[in-house]
Amino acid sequence: MDNMKIAIPTANGLLCPHFGHCDEFTIVDVNPESKEIVNTQAIPSPEHEPGLLPRWLHEMGATVIIAGGMGGRAQGLFAQNGIQVCVGAPVAPPADIVAAYLAGTLETGSNLCDH
Repeated sequence: MDNMKIAIPTANGLLCPHFGHCDEFTIVDVNPESKEIVNTQAIPSPEHEPGLLPRWLHEMGATVIIAGGMGGRAQGLFAQNGIQVCVGAPVAPPADIVAAYLAGTLETGSNLCDH
């Protein structure tokens, strides 16, 4: 079975609350059977351009994006690219967020993005 790739918008090693304005994305490879983090890499985000990030992350193999906030149009574009969206995640290190997600204990609040 292939690894699951979870994308998290990050800045300074923590989740960036507004995904469209982050410096980079941390891509976390997870073994879905053992729920272990296999690899983590931070990748500089491309130039901000409407509709680009969902395609770009799909090409990177991401199947889940965990963000603080995200507009409705972006959420729709991620869905079209087969990427599950989790919004309202706390500002925390990516490994902590992924561990909570895998354990089913990730607390997601309201969407932190208001557009």
